[in-house]
Amino acid sequence: MANRREFLKKTAVFTASALVIRSPSLYAQWPADDFAPHLLDEGIANKEIIDTDKIEIKLPKIAEKDAAITITVTSSLEHIQNIAIFVEKNPIPLVAKFNLSPELDAFVSARLKMTETSNVIVLVKTYDGLYRAKEQVKIILGGCGI
Repeated sequence: MANRREFLKKTAVFTASALVIRSPSLYAQWPADDFAPHLLDEGIANKEIIDTDKIEIKLPKIAEKDAAITITVTSSLEHIQNIAIFVEKNPIPLVAKFNLSPELDAFVSARLKMTETSNVIVLVKTYDGLYRAKEQVKIILGGCGI
């Protein structure tokens, strides 16, 4: 009899905890508007963007098609609010967006996939304005350049 009661108690606790964990309010919200396909054109169309060498992008110059490419972005700009990474020819250009506290060092890393040669554009928003750096990644088939 004690085993049955213990089993029922554990089942009730497990079920209650599962319901709490599955609560939608605990999940992060998906910012669908940020990842719209037209964002690259509309998002920067009417804004003054300053090209700068204070944004350092580390990523391979040549990568295999559909392989995960590691990108690392650092910046010496001050008071950075966010960093956005775009791949110009992707169907959805925005690959990642990081909101940063201005007190933090600007260092972010992500993995991205590309199917064709394209520019990778990094936009850094500060209190002073919007800054840009870009690098081109050449995509090859099967790692042999054919």
